[in-house]
Amino acid sequence: RSTAVTRLRCPAAVEVQPACLGLYCGRIVLAVNGSAETYGDCGVCPRGQRTDDKKICRECVGSPDLYDWLYLGFMAMLPLVLHWFFIEWYSGKKSSSALLQHVTALFECSIAAIITLLISDPVGSLHIRSCKVKKLSDWYTMLYNPSPDYITTVHCTQEAVYPLYTIVFKYYAFCLVLMMLLRPLLVKKIACGLGKSDRFKSIYAALYFFPILTVLQAVGGGLLYYAFPYIILVLSLVTLAVYMSASEVESFKDLLVRKKRLVVLFSHWLLHAYGIISISKLDKLEQDLPLLALVPAPALFYLLTAKYTEPSRILSEGGNGH
Repeated sequence: RSTAVTRLRCPAAVEVQPACLGLYCGRIVLAVNGSAETYGDCGVCPRGQRTDDKKICRECVGSPDLYDWLYLGFMAMLPLVLHWFFIEWYSGKKSSSALLQHVTALFECSIAAIITLLISDPVGSLHIRSCKVKKLSDWYTMLYNPSPDYITTVHCTQEAVYPLYTIVFKYYAFCLVLMMLLRPLLVKKIACGLGKSDRFKSIYAALYFFPILTVLQAVGGGLLYYAFPYIILVLSLVTLAVYMSASEVESFKDLLVRKKRLVVLFSHWLLHAYGIISISKLDKLEQDLPLLALVPAPALFYLLTAKYTEPSRILSEGGNGH
């Protein structure tokens, strides 16, 4: 009887598997029998999965949070803003085709974004499933492949931030394809005010900045993920000040003279609001929403102080002082 009791108290023999090294190496679930699971060897997790705390590959079943969507929106805005900039740069003041090209660029990027979401998992839906971003290293898993014996490297490179890394490349590819299909025909028909060598320059510019954006995402995607709200605020402030200075806007009356200046101003205000929302994440609405009242502050500060910083006035006052 004592032997039987001892046998009942002794735990059953458990097969101990070797530890799974590396931050992103895990074991694939081969089979599930009730509450018991059978695991494979330690290695890279399949696409759409990442390791849990026990080094088991688990499928990503979550949805992007607000900050993730704001990041994707920022990456989607980059080619659109560059399109608009180069269209305006090369269209010239007398060209009447700029507006239609702006609308076409918006259409291209919008359709590319919709197609990208539709082909992402789950296919046919505008919703996507994703893994939660936990730290910066999640974006650079290739740097964390373990070498147990310092000779053999276990390759566990995977998209731990699925699909925030690769979905941007798909979007850029669709933007480029749609631009090549639509823009040349449009520009050839409507850009009559430009010379033959100038009418396609905005398209040529896109052929340069799309590879640059692709490399930027490949190398600095993780850094952009954490820094994009501050990049938006700094760039929007700098570009607004440069535009107002170049357009010689010194008062509210100067803004009302041309509708284009108001459009540029409101566009920068939208970017300011986007940056503020991205930083605050709207975790506490009662504290974060009042911050949006700061959106017009930079423009108001510029308009109120522009007359005091005009170079001609400074030079004249300096001459009077001597």
